[in-house]
Amino acid sequence: MPRFLGIREQRLTGLLIFLLMGCSVFMTGALQYIPMPVLYGVFLYMGVSSLKGIQFFDRLKLFGMPAKHQPDFIYLRHVPLRKVHLFTLTQLTCLVLLWVIKHSPAAIVFPMMVLALVFIRKMLDWCFSNRELSYLDDLMPDWKKKNLDDATKTIEEESQRMLNTNKDDTAPVQIPMESRNPVPTPKAHDPRIDGITFIDE
Repeated sequence: MPRFLGIREQRLTGLLIFLLMGCSVFMTGALQYIPMPVLYGVFLYMGVSSLKGIQFFDRLKLFGMPAKHQPDFIYLRHVPLRKVHLFTLTQLTCLVLLWVIKHSPAAIVFPMMVLALVFIRKMLDWCFSNRELSYLDDLMPDWKKKNLDDATKTIEEESQRMLNTNKDDTAPVQIPMESRNPVPTPKAHDPRIDGITFIDE
């Protein structure tokens, strides 16, 4: 069965992408023949495809997903589902509020509202513990935290298994005896009979 081993990082792909983006400045004559709906479709596809793997979008999908169909996200292992929904609703409320302010006559205070998000994040300490926030809002990617959590769980299980094995080793061992007769002990050696030869008659 084929197994995925990993990806080797290289800079050639990124270099070619940015070179082509730079060359597009000199291809405006040809690019003007591309219909605008095609460009909008490309940008829409790029935007939708980039949503995959974003934790906020994954948590939004949990609202309409039964518990048995939920993926194995690392924050679902350590944070109750109701607190996950509360954190998601807080983020969604802030996002909608920023969008409304940006498209209203009060758009001049938009930078102040972005600054207010820092205080809102600090207020979340009243509703969530530091451990829960470390799983919901941390710089470490989820896959790294998941690998670390799996490694820690494996070490704990191995330690528990070794402890149980050691406890079993210290149990008294009973050896069954074939007979209840005492085992005869050899007689002590008498040095006075050394050199004497016994003759059988």
